[in-house]
Amino acid sequence: MRAQPAIKGTGAAIITPFDQAGRVDEFSLRRLVSHLADGGLDVLVVLGTTGESVTLTKDEKKQIQEIVLAENAGRCRVILGIGGNNTAEIAEILEHTDFTGIDAVLSVSPYYSKPTQEGIFQHYKVVADASPRPVVLYNVPGRTGSNMTAETTLRIADECRNVCGIKEASGNLEQIMQIINKRPAGFLMLSGDDALTLPIIACGGEGVISVVANAFPSLFSEMVNAAMDGNFTRARRFHYPLLEFTRLIFADGNPAGVKAALKVLGICEEFLRLPLTNVRPEIFGAIEKEVQVLRRLDLKTA
Repeated sequence: MRAQPAIKGTGAAIITPFDQAGRVDEFSLRRLVSHLADGGLDVLVVLGTTGESVTLTKDEKKQIQEIVLAENAGRCRVILGIGGNNTAEIAEILEHTDFTGIDAVLSVSPYYSKPTQEGIFQHYKVVADASPRPVVLYNVPGRTGSNMTAETTLRIADECRNVCGIKEASGNLEQIMQIINKRPAGFLMLSGDDALTLPIIACGGEGVISVVANAFPSLFSEMVNAAMDGNFTRARRFHYPLLEFTRLIFADGNPAGVKAALKVLGICEEFLRLPLTNVRPEIFGAIEKEVQVLRRLDLKTA
């Protein structure tokens, strides 16, 4: 039987706040987690790409995991990001990680190496076997340099029972629909593109792992919940106001844009670790204006 953790609905790939010296900002991270949990999110994704995980040390990753779990206090399900392009190393990390309080693992398709589809399948077979928690695949060809095809996703879904779903960020709705149409029972489709969340749910998807939800968890949750209930008229009331904000926060890269928004909201500073840099002043100004628009909608909704 396929593992089926309760990770449907609205999830956020949470950012990692830093202070001016470049250290993990524990106070702001705790404030962010409470902001998300109080905003009605279902899932928190820790140590994903949006969390700048590739720049974090092993000790920092452990620190962040502990802080998030403590502040969340069971309010949201928690997914832990563990992925890379060294299959043996990922298996070793999975073997030695403390999974107390963790519901699932998000593991990105191998990046940079550009493996064949057979290589991607064999990689995930090892990851699924090594993981003590259900695994969510993550297909994001814009970052990895290679697309995991619908055929490969379905092969993994059919043959690896510890794989429970996929975060799909290919931007290819035809590919996503092929997976939804032919997937085995219990295999989840989670949107990895904020702007495509509504159409993906309309096609049969079960939710999202969002960047935008870091800033406006209640608005994004309202949109997702309405769509999941089949109330697309209500879902569009939130989808379209969020669309311009979504465009802006990705204009100068992720998580620079959403950190700028969180600074405007007073949740954390916008410090990043190199090679990432802050958004341009004109983009910051545009984000600031959209934050005020969405704040008014948020208050009206509440």
